[in-house]
Amino acid sequence: MAEEYYNRKLTAILSADVAGYSRLMSDDEAATVSTLKSHRKIITEKVQAFKGRVIDSPGDNILAEFRSIVDAVSCAVEVQQVLKEKNEELPYDRKMVFRIGVNLGDVIQDEERIYGDGVNIAARIEGLADPGGVAISGTALDNIRNKLGNGYKFSGEHTVKNITNPVRVYKVYTEPEYAGKVIGEKRFIGWMSRKVAIAAILALAIITGGLVSYNIYLHQSGRIEPASIEKMAFPLPNEPSIAVLPFTNMSGDPEQEYFSDGFTEQIITNLSMIPKVFVIARKSTFSFKGKNVKVQQVAEELGVRYVLEGSVQKSGEKVRISAQLIDAITGRHLWAERYDRDLENIFELEDEITLKIISAVGAEVTRGQRARIMAKGTRSIEAYIKVLRGWELWYSPSPDNNKQARQLAEEALIIDPGYPDAYCLLAGTHFMEVYLGTSESNKKSLEEAVNLFQKALTIDESHPIGSGGLAFVYGMQKKYEEAIAEYREALNRKPDHLFAHAGLAATYYLAGDEEEAHAEAGKVLKINPKFSVNNFGKSLPFKDQLMKERYIEAMRKAGLPD
Repeated sequence: MAEEYYNRKLTAILSADVAGYSRLMSDDEAATVSTLKSHRKIITEKVQAFKGRVIDSPGDNILAEFRSIVDAVSCAVEVQQVLKEKNEELPYDRKMVFRIGVNLGDVIQDEERIYGDGVNIAARIEGLADPGGVAISGTALDNIRNKLGNGYKFSGEHTVKNITNPVRVYKVYTEPEYAGKVIGEKRFIGWMSRKVAIAAILALAIITGGLVSYNIYLHQSGRIEPASIEKMAFPLPNEPSIAVLPFTNMSGDPEQEYFSDGFTEQIITNLSMIPKVFVIARKSTFSFKGKNVKVQQVAEELGVRYVLEGSVQKSGEKVRISAQLIDAITGRHLWAERYDRDLENIFELEDEITLKIISAVGAEVTRGQRARIMAKGTRSIEAYIKVLRGWELWYSPSPDNNKQARQLAEEALIIDPGYPDAYCLLAGTHFMEVYLGTSESNKKSLEEAVNLFQKALTIDESHPIGSGGLAFVYGMQKKYEEAIAEYREALNRKPDHLFAHAGLAATYYLAGDEEEAHAEAGKVLKINPKFSVNNFGKSLPFKDQLMKERYIEAMRKAGLPD
């Protein structure tokens, strides 16, 4: 029998589907179907406007083809812009956000349908796009690189089922500052052969390995200068005390800073769950970020015995993390390790490093505490990374950063509507509006922050950010009884929580209970004898100067020194 002949052609394929579609349907089928019809109509009209045609639209998916890859990518970008405007009219938990993937590839045409690798690759790339974003293949980028005013970010080579070679994937950025740029793309110099390149990499690995080994040797041989207990700014706590320095971003891409910072913060959070371990807060340790400081200096300035430092290198779906724990009093390292893992194993790696640190400093972990450390708010790497990006923006407050952080939080909740960290980030953006002075109604912004923090605590009743954030917002609203209750809840989990004791001192005074205010101030000074209201006030998130002064004055009246 003669082989059946099929018509082949090179075409541009657009594949789109809804992020979090199953969750939307389970919440409200009728509303979801109605929104899907409306959004699908918009997409179809845009495809036709760019001289394309919709081939198929099963369920929440839309498949379209174009004669021009320029038209396909331009259409995808415009679709996302229009849908974003439409979604602004919907509550954040009802927004319908699409992922879009675009590929230029060979397909088989059978009447009105198309099949083949080109279609499969487009569908795979669509799954790698951010909700509300566009991702394209390397073949697509090669043909539009200098033809559109977009920017592009290389997100790695990805294996596609039944496709022999990995597929290069790029995310499309439409912001003006990225125009004409391709970020993160790494290629070998043209004249360098593959063998030469591999040999160079191996040589570099050997040199790097030697440097790491020598560094560990220095620690083991005691050649790091020990810290002086007498010179410490604060008395050493009775329990093991640790400062986690910001892990160094070794990826070579400054945009990966959010990942190394987020990993650092997660280790701090995990260690903070152990009541018998004193952990320095993020704000204090991140003051050393980017500085060439000695372990001795860190320990003496922060009043701790142990210092953890390390590095993070993220490349595509792989991550390499190195960490070492140093006893600053003896100048020797207690533990050091390097991990090469898949990105999808990042949660387990955070747990493993946390437990190794706790064991190295001689602290005990109960079964319940171990379970709490290992109970993550999400199992979605995509949602996790969005929240990391969001917090990085939130910690550098500006109206634009706050807007981007809110969008990332909302996207994370579309992926995983049960992720408490995402609710806390979203709450933080409403609270930040008050700080920045950009809120149309401070009252409504604070009410929304309360609702979202409460949502996080409904999911995880002992969530550290949820309870601390809720207490602080209650204090801003002058609903003092609720603020005191939340601060007390935070202290049940972490008795030496400096911020909670300071917050309680101010809140008790504002509520008219001077006796309790003085008692809490005494606890603050016991934890940190050199506590300064002025220094503490610099970290308070108030744009309203009168509000800030009222809070600081309450701390002074409670008995805390300038």
